Amino acid sequence: MRKVTPVRLKNLTLGDGKIYIQSMLNVPSTDIEGNVRQAKELEAAGCEILRVAIPDHEAVALIPKIKEAISIPLVADIHFDYRLALESLDAGIDKIRINPGNIGSDDHVKAVADACRNKGVPIRIGVNSGSVEKEILAKFGGPTAEALVESGLYHMRLLEKYDFDQIVLSLKSTSVPIMVKAYRMLAQCCSYPLHLGVTEAGTERMGLIKSAAGIGSLLLDGIGDTIRVSLTDSPVREIYAARDILTGLGYDTGYARLISCPTCGRTRIDLIGLANEVERRLAAVHKNITVACMGCVVNGPGEAKEADIGVAGGNGCGVLFKKGQILRTVPEDQIVDELMKEIETL
Repeated sequence: MRKVTPVRLKNLTLGDGKIYIQSMLNVPSTDIEGNVRQAKELEAAGCEILRVAIPDHEAVALIPKIKEAISIPLVADIHFDYRLALESLDAGIDKIRINPGNIGSDDHVKAVADACRNKGVPIRIGVNSGSVEKEILAKFGGPTAEALVESGLYHMRLLEKYDFDQIVLSLKSTSVPIMVKAYRMLAQCCSYPLHLGVTEAGTERMGLIKSAAGIGSLLLDGIGDTIRVSLTDSPVREIYAARDILTGLGYDTGYARLISCPTCGRTRIDLIGLANEVERRLAAVHKNITVACMGCVVNGPGEAKEADIGVAGGNGCGVLFKKGQILRTVPEDQIVDELMKEIETL
């Protein structure tokens, strides 16, 4: 496990061993009411750190309105104009995300660092393949993993030069191999918390696949402290996707986990429909348990005996079992209801 120097973010500590789920508001910045509504939806869905774009002076007005509506940390996403970072700090923002390469001179970076230090607000250095400095791109021949790391380390050292160390870093690429390689390299060079993500990952289907491959690989290496699954979709879907990735990796997300078999010629019930219905109803179950939906007794209590509770299909019926021990047989049309009753007792 990578040793991380903790960074305080409002009521959270990045680097404390927990993986925090992030997302970003996608309502136009001119719509304050819409942003507030979506922020509340995201917090309710399980978002733990929320980012908002601050493209102009008028957008700063979003910050106090959103902060009044949610309890999770709010991050200002700043590009080009360092003064927007300063205004966001005055408005009470909890964290600043900047790409130091596009906010002007080193004096601008120093001004942001000084203001953040005075207010106890951390900075995330966000480097991605589309924002690497021209000279670094020329050196490495493009936005390679090495180029991303060199850019990130340069800006990290620039903040350190200005006596600022409450730093979080991210190196994002739309290429999963480049992203994974860059973070593995960076993890060897610094102890700051790392925010993981595959940028421009795509629609929900491919975006989830690419994010699971990239984010999952790094988390299994012990690298990463916060994650965002970037999807061309509702940001609420990003939260569900991130939680699914963490659940699939074995993290305790506070929700139930479903395991189910792929079916075969022995299956005599509608296992696909059954598993989908159980999964839907488990979305409201806030318990650290594993639930199994298996097609037959061959794959049932035996292969899924580690499950806390489960069902194995029979001929038009299902056998409920707990930790591999059979409880009873129920008709197919009662399986889900009976299974949920058993889950309530756990």
